[in-house]
Amino acid sequence: MEDKRTEQYRQELKEFVMSHTEDVLKNPRSFIRYPFIDPGSVYDGNVWDWDTYWSVYGFLNLADSYQDPSVKPRIIEHAQGNIRNFFDHQLEDGYIPMMIEVADWPEPYLNMRHKEGKIMNMHKPFLCSQMCLISDYTGDYAWTEEFLSGVAKYFDCYDHYYFHENSGLYVWQDDIMIGMDNDPATFGRPPFSTANIYLNSFMCVELEAGAKLYRQFGKEEEAKKLLEKRQALIEAIQQECWDKRDRFFYSVDVDIKTRKYDWFHQGLGVFWKTLPIKVRVWSGFIPMYAGIATKEQAADMVKHIFDPDTFGSDFGLTTLSKDEKMFDLSVTNNPSNWLGPIWLVANYVVFRGLLNYGYRMEAEIMYKRTMRLLGTDLEKTGSLHEYYNPFNGEPVMNGGFINWNILALNMADELEGKKPMCLPELLEKQAEKQSL
Repeated sequence: MEDKRTEQYRQELKEFVMSHTEDVLKNPRSFIRYPFIDPGSVYDGNVWDWDTYWSVYGFLNLADSYQDPSVKPRIIEHAQGNIRNFFDHQLEDGYIPMMIEVADWPEPYLNMRHKEGKIMNMHKPFLCSQMCLISDYTGDYAWTEEFLSGVAKYFDCYDHYYFHENSGLYVWQDDIMIGMDNDPATFGRPPFSTANIYLNSFMCVELEAGAKLYRQFGKEEEAKKLLEKRQALIEAIQQECWDKRDRFFYSVDVDIKTRKYDWFHQGLGVFWKTLPIKVRVWSGFIPMYAGIATKEQAADMVKHIFDPDTFGSDFGLTTLSKDEKMFDLSVTNNPSNWLGPIWLVANYVVFRGLLNYGYRMEAEIMYKRTMRLLGTDLEKTGSLHEYYNPFNGEPVMNGGFINWNILALNMADELEGKKPMCLPELLEKQAEKQSL
């Protein structure tokens, strides 16, 4: 009976998403010169970095299912347009904004601030990943060649402004537009102090994607450098972010140094590179998605995913462990609330991580809980929302949100054997390695 209801929800969700696809395929406007995909709801007309990645991830998975033959090429056009818009606003030092929005300013707000000398966060590490995502689907990388010099500048910009040499990790400059808006590991903390596990784990995937782009055009030396950088980053994550006692990946504080005063602290100084920020956030599971956790680490972390005292929920997993003092379900936008509510992107990333490490039964549970959440929302409200209450599944806010809610359909297809949309050859290598 449960499986029948899950399948019903799946079909209803698929029909809903396909019938509302045109709602988020947007035409150029003002200084957004190319077609793009927005998340829907209150984000109408916004071009976001990781949001566009996950939208494309979901829509390309559906692209061959549309009866109207014009939809598929339009999805591809808008997906490529996402990339063109971001590179269209890349600054000379390689900086690319996280979000492009037309308002009462002549160019993206973040670019204006950057030109004034204010260093803010930049495009999260999903740019090359989205380029590979689109190109793997179409079988054509030729359109990306014009952006290779921009890709090099993009990675150089990350290294120049956001790489913390002592720890070997990347840091957020501040807590603005970090994806997980009020993640306690970064929200409210000093500038350049947090090497967030989210940022560093996804950067490992991004470096792999960048190397793949270079290889398409015979740039083996450039690809090799990115892969070496990726390996060094994995080692730094393992050394600094994995907590051997708690058996969990944490973000870490890098603002660590001996602070001498007068004649004090002349002896043994601070020799450790980071301090763990021991707040259990869903991002601690991202290393399983990225394939950088060991088999033993994955086994330890899986125990938390369904633990009712920490992350477990009948609708997926909470974005913050329920036993953290910051756990909160307030209705808020700017920042959005990641202190516990269910977000579909977190459900999917954890789902994919489970499959990467052979936890199929657990992945099926995550899928069924996710589909129940969205299916019930559709039945009750006729729409989808941005995030949800983890105790009763009720929507919290922002009806009409499409974006990564589509990923529930990716879950269904992947459980039936379809390859994931993200760098499938990388995930195959990971799965092969973990099965040894």
